[in-house]
Amino acid sequence: MVALRRRASRERPRGAVARLRTAAATSAGGIVVRAERDGRSLVVGMRRRDRDTVTWTLPKGTPDPGETIEQTALREVAEETGLDVRIVEPLPSIDYTFVQAGTRIHKTVHYFLMEPVGGDLSRHDQEFERVRWIAFDDAPALLTFPTERALVATAAARLEPASPGSDATAEETR
Repeated sequence: MVALRRRASRERPRGAVARLRTAAATSAGGIVVRAERDGRSLVVGMRRRDRDTVTWTLPKGTPDPGETIEQTALREVAEETGLDVRIVEPLPSIDYTFVQAGTRIHKTVHYFLMEPVGGDLSRHDQEFERVRWIAFDDAPALLTFPTERALVATAAARLEPASPGSDATAEETR
């Protein structure tokens, strides 16, 4: 009987569920693209998570009070990259959940395809330790998060030129 009690006390009580508070968060950002001789490139930034861990990610951030998601995306991308940008078109949003300080947070990040209209990467703020242009082909190996890798693939597909003989090409030549 004593042995049974000991074994039971070491087991997790049945039905016990960790009760976390829940919250929602929203961010907005962009994939900034430029054309180069050998293809297109995009801007990524590196953050140091701790002494030994870094993440390579797309620029994004939290809205200021009263901002639209478009305004947030433009401001955050400008701050984090040093580039002045314009929105070309919306991209799919990314949703994920994480736990921070005892709260389960469901986060939605709204992304836009963007192009630079000025600025310089050397003007980026301190949220990124490093900011650089990379080829689209290099993004899958460099970007830390699978959801961002998939989003970059979506953006790349949207940027591919129309194939010869397609309706878009025929329309442009008329």
